[in-house]
Amino acid sequence: MRILLISSNREICGAMTPLPLGLACVAAATANAGFAVEVLDLLQTTNWVAAIQTAVTAARPDVIGLSVRNIDDQTMVNTRFLLAPLRDIIALCRNLCDAPIVLGGAGFSIFPESALAYLGADMGIAGEGEAAFPKLLSWLENGRRSAPPAGTYLANTPLARQPRTDGAGLDSLALPPPALWLQATLNPTWPIPVQTRRGCANDCCYCSTSAIEGRRIRCRDTNAVVRWLSNYCQRGLRNFFFVDNTFNLPMAYAKDLCRKIIKARLDINWSAIVYPKWVDSELAELMAKAGCLEVGLGFESGAEPVLRLLNKKFTPAEVAEVAAMFADAGIKRNGFLLLGAPGDTRETVEESLAFAESLHLDFLKISTGIRIYPNTALAARAVSEKIIGRDDNLLFPRFYCVPQLREWLPQRLADNNKSCS
Repeated sequence: MRILLISSNREICGAMTPLPLGLACVAAATANAGFAVEVLDLLQTTNWVAAIQTAVTAARPDVIGLSVRNIDDQTMVNTRFLLAPLRDIIALCRNLCDAPIVLGGAGFSIFPESALAYLGADMGIAGEGEAAFPKLLSWLENGRRSAPPAGTYLANTPLARQPRTDGAGLDSLALPPPALWLQATLNPTWPIPVQTRRGCANDCCYCSTSAIEGRRIRCRDTNAVVRWLSNYCQRGLRNFFFVDNTFNLPMAYAKDLCRKIIKARLDINWSAIVYPKWVDSELAELMAKAGCLEVGLGFESGAEPVLRLLNKKFTPAEVAEVAAMFADAGIKRNGFLLLGAPGDTRETVEESLAFAESLHLDFLKISTGIRIYPNTALAARAVSEKIIGRDDNLLFPRFYCVPQLREWLPQRLADNNKSCS
């Protein structure tokens, strides 16, 4: 069978260019299973229609796989819904060939039933595609004579849902070589995404990570990660972004990885997301020596009552201590605030803004309202507070914001921006 995998994302998020690592991992696993695979990344195309026409004509696919990365831009004011363009891509593919269209990706895993219905594809896979997609292809190749593989969602059939099979050890899942997914025109300054572990058990009240990766942290062998990084360095690529949900967890693993990067003398620059607890000065120094230039600290609030309602495991004092460790190590620190969260008041908002200022961060992003995802504690709270209905599937974005702050927050932040300019 001939397979065409299309990364449908065309959104560049500020300074971070979201290259399709997930799709590339699925492509590597599919190729290893013996299927002929072509990858089309629409991020760098100026004419996506022509790009798809050319790819379909050349590949003559038996199956087309489409990744669904983001549902929306997670911004409460002037929200941008990102699935409508994907409907156009699916319509074009149907006009060009009769190949069944399979959806996958992080966004699809959160909203499998509703995304499949809205987009009108033939089927989709929720969860990790590296194992599930080759099994689905074999099922199709064998004429669909048995039950569909676990994690498969089928359109227009009573058998719409199958149990997911997440939890495979990451070392059993292929890492993609550069030639499989990076275009020759790749800007060498764009950071290459790296994922060394999956899963998170922190259970922040709003987070969808467990729906995508599961709660159990699974780590890839650090020697394999270093070999993979070295392979990309040989192609002249030096900039990386560790997309692990929390780079510092487990801390022993993070230290081991840094030590091996240092020992290999890779001479790379990278950034990572850090949970602002369970960090010590040794880890910060190792990260700096291994090439880390900046970290993202998602502390979300500077008010302890709000942090407790968000189910954060840290205090403002611990955030300040971690931020200082990275500053002492010479690593830039980016901070993030989510205002209008459960428990927020005008007083806690002022407390959070003052706290963020006291950290002397290199960058601070402030968001108003929190995107509500299914099967989260925040969704349950929103139902109980009648912000959303119990039957709302949440595919079309809904946001939690304390009602008393909805009108006040935008003006307060506008005033804050004026005072900083």
